[in-house]
Amino acid sequence: MMEEGAAYDDPELQAYIERIGQRLVAHSDQPDGEFIFTVIDSPDINAFATPGGYIYINRGLLAYLDNEAELAGVISHEIAHVTANHHGRQKSGRITNQVIATTAYILTGSGDLADASSMYGQELLSGFGREHELEADGLGAEYMHKAGYDAQELLEVIGVLKDQEQYQRVKARSSGKPSGTYHGLYATHPRNDQRLQTVIRTAGELDEDERSPDPVIPGEFKQMVDGMVFGPSIQGQKDENRFYHNKLAFTFAHPPGWSVSTGSSAIVASAPDGAANLTITIARRDAAKTPEQALRAGATGDLSDGKVLEQAGLQGYSAVASAGGTAKRLAVIDYKGLNYQFEGAAGDFAAMDKTLLEIIESFRPLLDRERRSGTPLYVRYVQVPRGATYASIASSIRIPDAEAQLRLLNGHYPRGEPRTGDWIKVIQPGPS
Repeated sequence: MMEEGAAYDDPELQAYIERIGQRLVAHSDQPDGEFIFTVIDSPDINAFATPGGYIYINRGLLAYLDNEAELAGVISHEIAHVTANHHGRQKSGRITNQVIATTAYILTGSGDLADASSMYGQELLSGFGREHELEADGLGAEYMHKAGYDAQELLEVIGVLKDQEQYQRVKARSSGKPSGTYHGLYATHPRNDQRLQTVIRTAGELDEDERSPDPVIPGEFKQMVDGMVFGPSIQGQKDENRFYHNKLAFTFAHPPGWSVSTGSSAIVASAPDGAANLTITIARRDAAKTPEQALRAGATGDLSDGKVLEQAGLQGYSAVASAGGTAKRLAVIDYKGLNYQFEGAAGDFAAMDKTLLEIIESFRPLLDRERRSGTPLYVRYVQVPRGATYASIASSIRIPDAEAQLRLLNGHYPRGEPRTGDWIKVIQPGPS
């Protein structure tokens, strides 16, 4: 995931998460263990741990938390999965699937919520089972208490996640699509779960002599979240007839009227009438093979019209593959250790092949100015003016379900209103 640029590009936020994480580790059952904490550049509401002490928190989850203690609750829960060896005690490939799904999301840069739901759905993130999750909550609450945090804030985190779950159910009913959850635990864990309240209360009753002073610096959590990207990763688009992929830093031109869609396994450029399409997939490059050799190894049928590609410092090869009376335009371009594989098809291939090849030949790295383009959205803190409601504030925010999102961001879903003078989170366009 790190090789594909999964980390969110904010050194201050990364250092803040690392500091909280290491403080909790120092008060865990493995105080000398090696743990690595990373904020993932994904809008999904999630956090997870992998074997070896790797803890990942999506920026999408950070936006909906209210303070550092809640963040510590998320991190301590994931640390506990590692210290309790839950990965070794479960017999499944769920964590492998998590990493594969996250990497696929980063590779495609897809902002499609349906795709995100399928990748981060319950079949992949169903967690470790309720007993392991409850154990992780108990241990996590203990680590929080010893580190100086209020363990009761872990219950607030569950409230945040249950609000998200309720919102997703409402959306799913209206759209007919499935909804995902943060962990399988929270799909069945009621807010007033007595077992959970008991383990957290027990942690809060531990010897005060073992407890460190409260580590929270007033205003620091707000400072770190203020200006964080909201929604899909920033993707610049300077020219309406070019597609830009910010995470993988490439772009290609397409004819006017064509559309480009990104999914978990491919990027597809399509003619408006469906007469032609060009599919781009990505594979690890075999350094022992030239682009031509890579193309021939994966092609089916007879190859003709072979052509070496040299564009913007990139090396590639293209050819037409014919089989069963059907022809396709193929190409392989090497870029940053990856093979970009192109497959173009058309109802009238002879008429469209020139266009397909032109699209392939327009593929190049992003320019610096293109990386900075686009109109990203950011989380901002503002003070509530007199008489304002979530509905009135949301009226100026151009995102889907703006009022519901404001309520979720500020812990007032599905009802409640902000008080005059309160600091609340809003979504605003513009530079961070």
